[in-house]
Amino acid sequence: MVESRNIQIFEKMPVAKAVSSMAVPTVIGQLIILFYNMADTFFVGQTNNPYMVAGASLILPVYNISLALAGLAGVGGGALVSRLLGKGQMQEARRVSNFSVCMAVGLAGMFSLILLFFRRPILSFLGAGSETYRYANEYAFCVIVLGGIPTVLSNTYANLLRSIGESKKAGVGITLGGLLNVALDPLFMFVLLPRGREILGAGLATCLSNIISCGYFLIAIRGLGPDSILRGGNVRELPAKASIRSIFNVGIPSALATFLFDLDYIVIGRLMTAYGDVQMAAIGIVLKIERLPLNIGIGISQGMMPIVAYNYASGNRKRMKDTIAFSRRVGILCAVLSILLYEVFAPGITGLFIGDPGTVALGTGFLRVRCLATPFMFLSFFTVYLFNGFGKGRTALFLGVLRWLVLNIPMLYLLNYAFGMYGIVWSQIAADVVNVAVSVYVYWRFERSLNGYENK
Repeated sequence: MVESRNIQIFEKMPVAKAVSSMAVPTVIGQLIILFYNMADTFFVGQTNNPYMVAGASLILPVYNISLALAGLAGVGGGALVSRLLGKGQMQEARRVSNFSVCMAVGLAGMFSLILLFFRRPILSFLGAGSETYRYANEYAFCVIVLGGIPTVLSNTYANLLRSIGESKKAGVGITLGGLLNVALDPLFMFVLLPRGREILGAGLATCLSNIISCGYFLIAIRGLGPDSILRGGNVRELPAKASIRSIFNVGIPSALATFLFDLDYIVIGRLMTAYGDVQMAAIGIVLKIERLPLNIGIGISQGMMPIVAYNYASGNRKRMKDTIAFSRRVGILCAVLSILLYEVFAPGITGLFIGDPGTVALGTGFLRVRCLATPFMFLSFFTVYLFNGFGKGRTALFLGVLRWLVLNIPMLYLLNYAFGMYGIVWSQIAADVVNVAVSVYVYWRFERSLNGYENK
């Protein structure tokens, strides 16, 4: 049985209200993350130092690895906690929670140490040259070496809080970190530190905001009371081997998805550079703009997953299916509305990011094509979140690898070769239409097997 304060959300609250109570704080947190990422780029760009901008950009893939580690511990552990609560296995849920937190600290600590001792070869591999190495080094030291553990731990705690129905607390913590970063960036970059050390200021602002966010999560969890499964227990008491396997079975696909998502964007950038700087700037702006509906969809999926996992484990198939159906409808509706918004207002939206008419014209065309894929992109990762909730990590891994390594990235090269620049732009919808067809079939097979098991 889930913690008494949240039993209504998981078992009795109307589905629309339950999903909203879980998803709305998560969506807000996702939008704040998006806003913070854009603001960070904006403030560093105000230096008008291309080497500083490049140095900060080089660290993004490394920073995203830390987020992938948080997904390994938090998504894998959180999905299992929800299922265990659905089965009434409170003590095992507590052991899984403790294990997930310890794993997050251990993985983040090891990653920070690796970067501390091997920064030069790692940054050189990422492309840091003589002019950009200093800036990339300063930023990486603050964000990853000093801030790695609080970053991973904050995101892990957010997933664990959502797993027990405390989505508002999770959303507040993520939002707090993002807003603090936006506020501290100009303070550290342009007030506290001397001219020329702006990148160090940006790194310190990110590090400090993540530390404060982590502190909030520790206080919030303490406030849940001594009976909460996120508190207490012997950290040396390991969960069952089956539970540990389940954490990794679900966590690894989540971590891999984060990595492959960034790899897809890197490939798009590298292919588009062959057509010129204006084209590269245009697609870069569009990739940022399209994150708005994507982050909303991710928030809906993250809010939905604990309810689905709980009711799947408890055997309440009707509530589970109703939750899936409602969340899917809301996500598709948001995606369709975003298409209408982008098709009608594409020039104005693109113009918010740059004033050059040529770049705006290209970006407008790119956006009107790319946005058509939004519903299919939502359904693709929505299905992966479903299988994570069910604890079917291998299926989630299959769908993730299918989407990026089998379809998206090869389609980029194929359509670029066949149709040039606009082939790159059309590749997303071409790949995701096929991926959604496969995902729907896989889910249909799973649902049939579920119904067959229940009828026995």
